[in-house]
Amino acid sequence: MKTIVLYLFLAGALAAPSRRIRFREGNYKIVGGTNATLGEFPYMLSYQDISYGVNFHLCGASIYNENWAITAGHCVYGEKYDNPDYLRVVAGELNLEKDEGTEQGIVLSKLILHENFDDFNLYNDIGLLKLSEPLNFNEYVSAIDLPEREYTATGDCILTGWGSLSENGKSPDILQKVTIPIMTDEKCRADYSQTDILDNMICAGYEGGGKDACQGDSGGPMACNDTGSTYLAGIVSWGAGCARPHAPGVYTEVSHFIDWIEKHTR
Repeated sequence: MKTIVLYLFLAGALAAPSRRIRFREGNYKIVGGTNATLGEFPYMLSYQDISYGVNFHLCGASIYNENWAITAGHCVYGEKYDNPDYLRVVAGELNLEKDEGTEQGIVLSKLILHENFDDFNLYNDIGLLKLSEPLNFNEYVSAIDLPEREYTATGDCILTGWGSLSENGKSPDILQKVTIPIMTDEKCRADYSQTDILDNMICAGYEGGGKDACQGDSGGPMACNDTGSTYLAGIVSWGAGCARPHAPGVYTEVSHFIDWIEKHTR
């Protein structure tokens, strides 16, 4: 077996049901999506634990440049992640159970968690992964652009990840993709609460549910192209269940963290 799903519970997840993190608590994939194709999302990474000699998919991540990746803060939080020697990212991946010959697996050398990360409320839910050697960019592996500072995405965006096909459902091995619309902060706060949704979060989803990120998609990209080019608008963070009506997915809004990313990756 090439990659195995890792069953984990993250501290605080059960204590805060309104913030059901999209970390892998079970066999979970994107809800309402379809199979991606090889090379369709060259910025997508599988972030894995290799400590037991088996590749466990932990979270998604996005390629920032040859040496750095961006993920959710809760994917690098806790003592478990103090030593990156047993962690790696895999670029050029499609099927977790099959070697396509396009994969590049690289062990990590450093993890950076936002200094103001709040593990209960999932405020400032962003982290960085430093690779021990650079990626080789090609048609299957390349970086995703960042948005302009403070820019808010509009329209439809694409989620990708190895997260759940349904809440508590089965998981296919192939990378999933799904298109969802950006929701205004005002509407999202009406669905959750005024204090749940900060200005540096962005929400996306359908009022009737049906399409969403889910557990196992944490840290992965929400990519938008309303500016004419594809950029990393959001990082999969949390939500109430998966694809439920009036419970959109909540994402770290990357445009509010440009200075932080640049500072730590210089």
